Amino acid sequence: MTASPTGSEAVRPTALWGVSLVSLGVFLASWALCWVNAYVVNDDLPNTCGDLRRQSFPPEVACASADGTLTGANAGWVEALFFVSLVVFVLLASMVLALASVRRK
Repeated sequence: MTASPTGSEAVRPTALWGVSLVSLGVFLASWALCWVNAYVVNDDLPNTCGDLRRQSFPPEVACASADGTLTGANAGWVEALFFVSLVVFVLLASMVLALASVRRK
């Protein structure tokens, strides 16, 4: 039989680690979607466009028309998901690391 965990051992930030890793996965998946849209789907866009706009973070290759419309741009929800998941990952990872350093002292 194993002994029951003490008070400090029972409280672990596993849920924070889990949410942090899920947000990292969402960030990487949305980055991959943006990259595929920019460099696979819109591969021939630079050859047919007069006003080409490139963005590196998140990756995007878009063609701007004279009337202001963009062709080949990333969907707004993908870019929002990209940045929100990045912020959530950074905040939760730093919170878990801060908790771990406080608990060691």
